[in-house]
Amino acid sequence: MQLLKPENRKNSPLPLLVVGTFGLHLFTLLLLIFNGSMLQQLSRQLIPQSLVQLVDGRTITVDPQPNLERQPEAIRRFVGETMSLMLTWSQQQPPTQVWEITSQLVADDFKQKLKSEITNLSPDSQFENVNRGAENVLVIEKISQPTEIDNGKWKVEMFANQLVFSSYDKLGKSVSFNKQILVKAIEQPATSLPNAALPLHFAAYRLGEARLEIYKICEIEDQNCSVNPNKALP
Repeated sequence: MQLLKPENRKNSPLPLLVVGTFGLHLFTLLLLIFNGSMLQQLSRQLIPQSLVQLVDGRTITVDPQPNLERQPEAIRRFVGETMSLMLTWSQQQPPTQVWEITSQLVADDFKQKLKSEITNLSPDSQFENVNRGAENVLVIEKISQPTEIDNGKWKVEMFANQLVFSSYDKLGKSVSFNKQILVKAIEQPATSLPNAALPLHFAAYRLGEARLEIYKICEIEDQNCSVNPNKALP
């Protein structure tokens, strides 16, 4: 019986079991590392970087931004070009046509009020019928850096003058247009192109790609312009 004990130890499956268990744990660890690497690559594919071409011809990749984020310069450009389009008209480009196209860049619940303010901006000008030689041009002097007032909402201050010319007043006159302009981010562009698109349609459509819209305009000295009337007072 004692002579058989060494042979029993030599044929014992315990060492093989230990080695097999260690190998299985090592394989499991490597599999987890591999799965983690694959998940990381998949997340990059689901949220890819965007390729951006700079004005000097160089290309860079940028991380995607949340839907409600906008660059300050994009906001300033949207406000300046939108207001310039909206407040510049002539007999060849009548204000009714300009308003019909550019009002797509204005929030629905603010359109009627803004149209009334534009109509009354210059009592001498005829909004519905433009006389021969009449022309209105918005000249912007300054647009401030945007101030974030809420998530996806900003305020800019614009200092401008609307120049009003007529057939009997070639020198024209200047009407001050110093305003606080509130804009907000939207999910989808609000502009669209008709079948027979005019250059103004393309200009408004290009601005609409910023997915912004004007939802309020106040006088420059209004201290409560950005106050939310629906927010309860403390």
